[in-house]
Amino acid sequence: MNLPNKLTVIRMVLTPVFLVVFLAPFIPYHYFIGLAVYIIGCITDFLDGKIARKYNLITTFGKLADPVADKMLTTAALLALMDAGYCSLYIVFIVLTREFAVTSVRLAASAQGVVIPANIWGKLKTASQMLSTVVIMFFIALNSVSIIPESFPLDTVSSVLLWITAVLAVISGIIYVKDGVKVIDFSK
Repeated sequence: MNLPNKLTVIRMVLTPVFLVVFLAPFIPYHYFIGLAVYIIGCITDFLDGKIARKYNLITTFGKLADPVADKMLTTAALLALMDAGYCSLYIVFIVLTREFAVTSVRLAASAQGVVIPANIWGKLKTASQMLSTVVIMFFIALNSVSIIPESFPLDTVSSVLLWITAVLAVISGIIYVKDGVKVIDFSK
């Protein structure tokens, strides 16, 4: 297994660690520790793709597992934010519906020997989702130790950032499905 694929697997392993720590109020500074684990997961996403492209280490496993690892990490973040009261159920539903649709298209294409790699819209959605959740979790962590004023509109900031992600999820999902329809033979 090459380095980019190892980084993808590490991200998969870090995902439940992040979620457990972030949601564990009995752990001192759990929001800060959870945020740190999440950021490490996000960094592995950036590094695995960069290394794979730079050293021509792109594999079928990486093309398929990298987006799954991203979905695991970003979905865990949305669930953590929903649990903390900073993410709407509707946003989670929109993002997960997109993820299931894209995964279904990818699986159907893969069964026919076609790999549909991530495109720029999917990457923008993932980057937006990771950045938004990092910012929101950062403010949650600061709020947990009373560093930001109570008047700070974290609910509003969270809603705006996550709705931007939801819109990008819809756009990228439509593009993936449209691209998938072009390469999948539906008679099989």
